[in-house]
Amino acid sequence: MPKIGEYNDITVNLENLVGTVEINRPPHNFFDLSLIQQIAQAFESLDKTSDCRSIVLCAEGKSFCAGANFTDGRALKGDGSEVGEREGDDEELPMGHLYVEAVRLFRTKKPIVGAIQGAAIGGGLGLAMMPDFRVTCPEARFAANFTRLGFHPGFGLTCTLTEAIGRKKAELMFYTSRRFKGDEAVAMGMADVLVPQDQVRSAAIELATEIAECSPLGVVACRQIMREGLADRVSAATAKELAVQTRLRDTDDFAEGVKAMTERRVPNFKSA
Repeated sequence: MPKIGEYNDITVNLENLVGTVEINRPPHNFFDLSLIQQIAQAFESLDKTSDCRSIVLCAEGKSFCAGANFTDGRALKGDGSEVGEREGDDEELPMGHLYVEAVRLFRTKKPIVGAIQGAAIGGGLGLAMMPDFRVTCPEARFAANFTRLGFHPGFGLTCTLTEAIGRKKAELMFYTSRRFKGDEAVAMGMADVLVPQDQVRSAAIELATEIAECSPLGVVACRQIMREGLADRVSAATAKELAVQTRLRDTDDFAEGVKAMTERRVPNFKSA
């Protein structure tokens, strides 16, 4: 399978009109600003070649993406800038913003199939909800665990998850931070295809190939209409999410939530 481009944390291949973008941060593939930028760059590059008609987003390791890298301040800083980055530069800061980079993923033109072979947690669920379709397995876990961290949902989930499964089910996920298995995710409409774990990637490629066999002009035009305004809705949602996340990041609840997560215990929230 021909390799496309050189990246630090992803591998990009193109074969039989299907591009494959694989996240290479096993076992849990935690994301940060750099990883989202790399994926966006890969998607945009594949958009520019007629040899690619559809894309599979997959990951190496146990998890699809278990969320933000909590050991890296870049993933958590309120303004989205990197540690040590100049502050107050209105020209450069928006380009370095995690959610600005995330919205780039939603602005690409070609259909994307997500291969969710393991956990998609927190912001990792936000990344998993970006593709048009999701192929998963019973062993996968889907969770918006933000409130368990004393935090607020992000990565546009207040938009994407709500549109996929409906407001009440999204509220249930947000308010409880409950985890759902792959078969439950399919039943809820959070994922689309359920296969054995060792077939997730091949099934995702099969679906992407089926899409690639159709008229590229017709598919892209249809997708543009079907997803019209989605990137703008995600952009508006992330702006609101970030404002609340920035406020909550400085609370005792957030400190306790992250500590409880690292210590693998139930958090003891005291605020009301």
